[in-house]
Amino acid sequence: MENESIVFSLFLIFFGAAMIATLALTVRQSLIIAYIAVGLLIGPSGLSLIHDPTLIQNISSVGIIFLLFLLGLDLDPKELFRMAGETTLVTGISSVVLLGLGYFYSRQWGFTQIEALVIGSSLMFSSTIIGLKLIPTTVLHHQHTGELIISVLLLQDIIAIVLLLVLEASAQETIDLISLSRPLLALPLLVIVAYLVEKYVLIRLIRSYDKIQEYIFLLAIGWCLGVAEAAEWLGLSYEIGAFIAGVTIATSPIALFIVNSLKPLRDFFLIIFFVALGANFDLSILHQIWLPALGLALIAVLVKPLLYRGMLRFSRESPERSTEVAVRLGQMSEFSLLLAVLAMEMKLIQQQVGFLVQFATLLSFVISSTYVVMTYPTPIALNDRLRRD
Repeated sequence: MENESIVFSLFLIFFGAAMIATLALTVRQSLIIAYIAVGLLIGPSGLSLIHDPTLIQNISSVGIIFLLFLLGLDLDPKELFRMAGETTLVTGISSVVLLGLGYFYSRQWGFTQIEALVIGSSLMFSSTIIGLKLIPTTVLHHQHTGELIISVLLLQDIIAIVLLLVLEASAQETIDLISLSRPLLALPLLVIVAYLVEKYVLIRLIRSYDKIQEYIFLLAIGWCLGVAEAAEWLGLSYEIGAFIAGVTIATSPIALFIVNSLKPLRDFFLIIFFVALGANFDLSILHQIWLPALGLALIAVLVKPLLYRGMLRFSRESPERSTEVAVRLGQMSEFSLLLAVLAMEMKLIQQQVGFLVQFATLLSFVISSTYVVMTYPTPIALNDRLRRD
């Protein structure tokens, strides 16, 4: 940012979010749409009250870390491993099909093979933020539905990390196989180390000082961010590390206290995330890419759920559960945005293609979140009957 302070930026974000959210609720719209609209309004393409949204975007990433940590706290480790095995086939096959679908769709618009591969890759992933923010933590996390969604998203995260590494390696003269295999080797290593530290160090500290709530709160945040940082250093991601941190203490008696304590902090950062998402979009190029972007977004919100539903039914899930999981995963992902930015920086794709992916992702967020909020239980549902925290 150039002239405005952090305090001024936060004022714009939360004052603007409060005003637009009031209007959104009045006309029965999702709060997520309100947050994105605030970003568009105050960002460089709008009133330009925030000149560079990069800083607030970096701050907002903390919310994603806390979100994954809280999700991990709600899952039984044994059940998670069982579900990951069940959804590996679903995630793998759907990723290949979506990659091919996005590739052939893009070629119809005259994009090059590399550009079509990038667009197709962006279609492979579903949003961790949309998928998990809209799951009620007191209901679906203890049911099969939430476990399916989480396991699919985690497997997609691993695929996305490997894909980003391949993209970075493509800019080099030789491909380093050790660097590409590092995340796959790092994941079991991090799980084992986190489990041992929790068993022999963390749990003893919790038992000794569990009556001092402030200490437990600090210990939980330190553990979450520590494992997240270790995951990033090992070539994984902050989000995967935070999730592992949560799962390792999910059976602890203080897990419920940590969940209740961190929810407001999580929501604070996630609001910033959605505002930053809107602020980063350049409206000046919209007239050039809106039609192919609309088609790509419709594939994400219409075709992708049909694919997931078919795969889940093949895995012998019930029709109702298969449909709900598929709909909740029916959008593009934050990794789609990252993939487009990285490909533009490496000059593998034109700027126009990068903005196409970004606009399609934004559209899919709006359409998918609106439908989910109106149809299924969520913490921000407009209908009292569907509101579940």
